[in-house]
Amino acid sequence: MSEDEFHVHGPHDHAVEHATHSNDPFSGRIAVMTAIFATVGALFGYMAGATQNEALLFKNEAAIKKTEASDQWNFYQAKSNKQNLSELGATLTAGDQQARYRQEVERYKQEKDVIKTEAEKLEAQGHDAQRQSDASMHVHHRWAQAMTLIQIAIALAAIALLTRRTWLGFGAFGLAGIASIIGVLAAMHI
Repeated sequence: MSEDEFHVHGPHDHAVEHATHSNDPFSGRIAVMTAIFATVGALFGYMAGATQNEALLFKNEAAIKKTEASDQWNFYQAKSNKQNLSELGATLTAGDQQARYRQEVERYKQEKDVIKTEAEKLEAQGHDAQRQSDASMHVHHRWAQAMTLIQIAIALAAIALLTRRTWLGFGAFGLAGIASIIGVLAAMHI
């Protein structure tokens, strides 16, 4: 700024500048507390995002497995239709033709057993992926709750600094403690 310019600070800017340059232990504690809360909140936010992505990946895997299982069941149904036609052919024919149709019936029965086993396996994998998605989403909600409480604690700390109310500072500590407990529960997948 040159000497010819006139500059006015707002009341908030003045309060922050005064708190920064004073030896006020209350302001210093609140500033350090806010920095710690912000760091913890960033970690909670990262974990919330990571578990949400994990839940979405499992959900996608469940959808893929369910689709593959549906394909197998459709294939099973097609084999059943062919088996039914072969049984009809065996009923309506005699001799070599009847023997050939009976062999086809047996072949379709065996093929259906293999297809059924594969379809059931894919269905089980789909259900497992869905359970994993639900579990990851639950943990995501825990991380998000912890992050929200930390953000509220940061806001309370700012209000405590501006109003110089120590009870608000203690409230911020309390909320941060609750957020930490929820974060621990999330880390333990509870």
